[in-house]
Amino acid sequence: MNGQIHSTTILALRHRGSTVFIGDGQVTVNNTIMKHGAVKIRRLEREKVLTGFAGSAADSFALFERFQAKLGEFQGSLQRACVELAKEWRTDRYLRKLEAMMVVGDNEQLFVLSGVGDVIRPDDDIAAIGSGGNFALAAARGLVRGAGDSMSAREIAETAMTVAAEICPFTNQNFNIEELN
Repeated sequence: MNGQIHSTTILALRHRGSTVFIGDGQVTVNNTIMKHGAVKIRRLEREKVLTGFAGSAADSFALFERFQAKLGEFQGSLQRACVELAKEWRTDRYLRKLEAMMVVGDNEQLFVLSGVGDVIRPDDDIAAIGSGGNFALAAARGLVRGAGDSMSAREIAETAMTVAAEICPFTNQNFNIEELN
């Protein structure tokens, strides 16, 4: 089973006192859907930090473990753990080969991490990664700007992911949602 794995859409946003991460469940190898209900979002640091991944599942699990260790090493400091993981990811010969991206967040901040050393904190507290990430990001920004006062973070996330799933062939509507209040 050799082929390119298209592994997801993850959307994260902070809105009206809530942090919501939502991911689809589809895993696609070449032009075949291999799984409908993959869980790509995890809670860490005593349930106070959310993480989501896009890319190779095995690589993502390795990153989850490293990130969890960094959170412990830096007493739960999200920003410090992100920076240190990104530095290690970029310089370590094993980690450098991992093909994945992560979005992490708590009730105060969101970050997107990549293997080239990126630690990006979005200006508008909305981040998305994966094959349908740009669709979900655009929809979420539009909803926050147009109806943000009348919608909860969860409602915005679900609506934006539904839009992404209607456009991206590598994104389904079998959503996994985690929320921090």
